Amino acid sequence: MNPMLEGILETALYAEDIDKAEAFYGDVLGLEKITRAGDRHVFFRCGPGVLLIFNPAETRKAPAIGALPVPPHGTTGDGHACFRVSGRNLDAMATRLKDAGIAIESDFHWPKGGRSIYFRDPAGNSLECAEAVIWGFDQGISDAQA
Repeated sequence: MNPMLEGILETALYAEDIDKAEAFYGDVLGLEKITRAGDRHVFFRCGPGVLLIFNPAETRKAPAIGALPVPPHGTTGDGHACFRVSGRNLDAMATRLKDAGIAIESDFHWPKGGRSIYFRDPAGNSLECAEAVIWGFDQGISDAQA
């Protein structure tokens, strides 16, 4: 284990339609928007981290932020992100998604404990809501906030 790496601060997904992404992550998933920059990106607070949604065509360009250049980045194809959700909230999240017309692709109980639900955002990214125990972690954050 690298003691200098303390965790993941931000996770990036890519979507060509930032309007649809903003509506999905803000309205459907209920994440708090931090900022939006036109058709380039929209950022959301997610627990102790940040979810970055970038338009891949725009992030291949190297904009200058302040005096520091940000290198071009981006990807093509569908990405994946997993949101930490307590077991007591998974059914409520599944209902929220279904009520918004979002199909649950899989509802899986892992052999060593924990449950995951899988679904897609409007850009086709594979999203998962799961109990932390699937990776052997204490539920911690979500249970303390429940």
